Amino acid sequence: MDGMLDPHDRRLAEAWETLKAHYDNGDSLKPESNRLAFADPEFLLRRETRGLRMQMEMLKPDLAQIARGIEHTVVVFGSARFRSEEESHRALILARAAGNAQQIAKAEVLVRNARYYEQSRALAHTITKFSEHKTADQKLFICTGGGPGIMEAANRGAQEAGGISVGLNIALPHEQSPNPHITPDLSFKFHYFALRKMHFMMRAKALVAFPGGFGTLDELFETLTLVQCKKAKPVPIVLFGSDYWQRLLHLDVLVDEGVISKEDLDLFTYVDSVDDAWNVIRAFYQL
Repeated sequence: MDGMLDPHDRRLAEAWETLKAHYDNGDSLKPESNRLAFADPEFLLRRETRGLRMQMEMLKPDLAQIARGIEHTVVVFGSARFRSEEESHRALILARAAGNAQQIAKAEVLVRNARYYEQSRALAHTITKFSEHKTADQKLFICTGGGPGIMEAANRGAQEAGGISVGLNIALPHEQSPNPHITPDLSFKFHYFALRKMHFMMRAKALVAFPGGFGTLDELFETLTLVQCKKAKPVPIVLFGSDYWQRLLHLDVLVDEGVISKEDLDLFTYVDSVDDAWNVIRAFYQL
């Protein structure tokens, strides 16, 4: 047996038909002992079955990436709020036409930061083209958080290079939709942040962090901590946009106060160009 359940199995079809009927009618589902366990949301959403849900979130993206031959990834983080140069300039034109000072100021920031969108897009294109004719163990695939902004740019660059890329989205109170450039069968949604973080690190051969907010900082420091504590293998950690990062992070304070070692500052590298970012990764692995 290959362990696969036939998706046309009548029992499975009937179970989901029941669930859909309740949903379409606006009825709240009630516990039903005769419903198949794997198609029983009341059962699967119990506190006691949380371990099963976590196991499934771990397994589903892993199996899909194995099936696609994805062994190594370059993880790209950054602001979900940045836009392409074209979109940013269009927003500025509209804001100026409306004469709204607040909207003009906001659009001017978008225009200023649009270069990061384009650089994320170009870096992903470069990495994907490099991997095009490599063997499976040498290929590098782009992996992002699946949302808009810098993440969209990286998935877009990989798509434009004719490659595939991964998006690890997260279910949020304000729905975050996956960007349209993720390879469809590699677009995953997570409930648990912890499982999503594990999937970022499981295949990561490098992390490139573009300017971003709390989410970007969260993933950056998570990676730094795992590598510093040797809970993850050393990987290049590239901070793209030295002016942004050096204004934001004053990590010498941590050295001065004795809470990290001076050599911990060598865990990451500042860069300001696509070529420099790619060269850091290439040099680390002698590609």
